[in-house]
Amino acid sequence: MADINPYRLKISQIRALVAIADAGTFSDAALELDLSQSAVSHAIATLEEELGVILLHRGRQGAVLTPLGAQVTQEGRNILRALENIGRQAQQARGLQQGQVRIAGFRSVATHILPEVIHQFRTQYPGITVTINEFHHYNQVEAEVRHGKADIGFTYLPTSPEFESWELLRDRYAVFLPPTTCPQPAVVSWDALIHYPLILAPPGDGCRDLIDRYLAQAGCPIQPAYEVREDSTVLSMVQRGLGATIMARLAAEPIPPDLIVAELPLPLERVIGVIRPKNTPQPPAIYAFVETLKQTWLEPEALSQG
Repeated sequence: MADINPYRLKISQIRALVAIADAGTFSDAALELDLSQSAVSHAIATLEEELGVILLHRGRQGAVLTPLGAQVTQEGRNILRALENIGRQAQQARGLQQGQVRIAGFRSVATHILPEVIHQFRTQYPGITVTINEFHHYNQVEAEVRHGKADIGFTYLPTSPEFESWELLRDRYAVFLPPTTCPQPAVVSWDALIHYPLILAPPGDGCRDLIDRYLAQAGCPIQPAYEVREDSTVLSMVQRGLGATIMARLAAEPIPPDLIVAELPLPLERVIGVIRPKNTPQPPAIYAFVETLKQTWLEPEALSQG
């Protein structure tokens, strides 16, 4: 008796056997495989001839696996699953050789969080380009993700349930006061805060909306004396003694060393989170960037810096 050479078996024969086991008849298997019934019959006949065993009993009720046929069919399923996994891995590798990741966020995230993440990402995936669009309001960020103009967004949490989201960091707000040689309390009072002309971002800015709500809830709706868009300009004005500002600490980095930094009378923080479309298939590049973000930033050291 000649030895069986398993390497002479063909994938088409294994597919035919599994299809018949699932469909129950040669004709239905042929429809599923988009082949003629004679082609399916030939595949099974040559498979049985190669193995020297009977795998199927043909009858009026259809095709029934022999005990050995059932075992061979199970092994055939494993082979087909392995081939599918090979295809998926190859497809993923091809997707990570090129592509684009589109990010929507705001300046403090783009300045202090993304550079290191992008550095790590580009080291691993040099063929994938990364684009960043900055917006002044988190509503604009969410709109970019919602309308498919951005793959990943950085916004304030909680956000809309239409997004998949997770928390990245919590960023406390503080009061920044002009330089002085007089001792200052660690927590500024409402009376002291009212004493200073207030410098804030103009309406339509995400932080401005958050601060306005905070002041209104505290019963201290201070009207700003100046409305300035850029954080660096605001801090320069505070340095010049033109007033005080309320600003998220991350947005104020690097904080000028001569400014006085005090806590607000009542704590205020923004919860910065990452969003992407929910239940929407995305290219491998997007998943790879998200994993890099988590590995780079969601570490105890990174969170303590935030």
